[in-house]
Amino acid sequence: MNPPLLKVRMQGILNRHLTGESIDYRQIYTLFVPILIDQAFITCLNLFNSAMISSSGVAAISAVNMVDSLNMFLISVFVALSTGGTVVVAQYKGSGNERMVSRAAACSVSSVALMALCISLVLIVLHNPILKLLFGAAEADVFANAKIYLIGSSISYLGIAIVEAVCGALRGIGKSRGSLVLSLIMNVTYLILNVVFINMLHMGVHGMNLAVNISRFGAAAFALVYLTRIDTSLHIQIKDIIHFHYATLKKILFIGLPFAAEQMFFNGGKILTQVFIVSLGTHAMAVNAIASSLAGVLQIPSGALQLTTVTVIGQCIGRQNIKDARKFTRSFLWLSSISFVMMAMIVFPLFKPIVGLFHPPAEIVHSIFIVVLICAIAQIPLWPISFLLPSALRAAGDSKFTSVTSMLSMWLFRIVLGYLLGIVFHFGIIGVWLAMNIEWGMRGFIFMMRFHGDKWYRHKLIETSANE
Repeated sequence: MNPPLLKVRMQGILNRHLTGESIDYRQIYTLFVPILIDQAFITCLNLFNSAMISSSGVAAISAVNMVDSLNMFLISVFVALSTGGTVVVAQYKGSGNERMVSRAAACSVSSVALMALCISLVLIVLHNPILKLLFGAAEADVFANAKIYLIGSSISYLGIAIVEAVCGALRGIGKSRGSLVLSLIMNVTYLILNVVFINMLHMGVHGMNLAVNISRFGAAAFALVYLTRIDTSLHIQIKDIIHFHYATLKKILFIGLPFAAEQMFFNGGKILTQVFIVSLGTHAMAVNAIASSLAGVLQIPSGALQLTTVTVIGQCIGRQNIKDARKFTRSFLWLSSISFVMMAMIVFPLFKPIVGLFHPPAEIVHSIFIVVLICAIAQIPLWPISFLLPSALRAAGDSKFTSVTSMLSMWLFRIVLGYLLGIVFHFGIIGVWLAMNIEWGMRGFIFMMRFHGDKWYRHKLIETSANE
């Protein structure tokens, strides 16, 4: 085809599907690409970190994966509050109320940091009984590594909370490049320190603890400097972060608390799933850990689209442009499905060398392949409607419905069905993953029904008055 003609057709497609009345495809591209780079780097970093810690043995990688499920459960609480801040900032940005944009950003940072500090202190004090309650069936060497890693991880929560809140505020106003810079500082430092402490000094889980704390608190310090000194577009000072504006906090909590509750129940369900995976043995835990890392690679573009959705739809709702909100949501859903096909075409030809990074026992490689294959096929139609679509609904203020739906589907389908397929009917780890995919479909179907109605965008989250 003639190159100029191809370019014209491509622009026509982009204008038709990714350009609205207030946002065009160039703005979406500018927002999406830094988020994509960030997600790709974070996922690959997690992949290589898991591979590095696997050099310390199956017990080490099993312990890290086991504790990371608990970390995800706890970190998701203040990340949910950060998402509430992103939604409020994005809607104020869309409405043109710059003063409230700054106030919402400052309030998001302070509330998220306080929540993370409280969670961290509780976990440090109660780490031993929590681990015994959840993972008491784990082998002794796995449990010992898990205890060390959990204490170190919990100390770092405040650092990552500040970074997440600042990045969320920057994404809310469309400055995803700033959030990319902060994320790269934290994660590049983490990667370098892991190489030094784990590969060179052979410190194992202790080295991973040092790396995660130095990188997260260093990035948090830079994030505050960036927000108050380098990027002055938000006009925030440290005193604004210390001071709570309760009316704004209430709006952030309106989105953040239901999402936090959803994440607690959702990740709590994943922990419960992890508990009966523990009962399947260390090899099953290793299959789950490695397959989860590979599934994360497949989800890189869609994860970036999910974060882009919050900003784009939030700003559309702030402008009260429902037509654009619907259009962009549909387009993002299709793009997400297409991206899963493309990622599968990249990952599966490289399956053996990627899995080889983890040094798995030969007898579990086939199980890893089957689990990843099932996940790759199921993600194409089911992941976008199960994860990206609720982000669009939440960005419009429809937080309670999305959270309740996610919690119920998780516990009614994934947990019960996962136990039946994995334990009762002896499908093992493959049965657990099949149950997860089925749960995606049930949840996604309900969200599609909601999206086709009009209740999801009728929430009044912000006022458009400049005197708010």
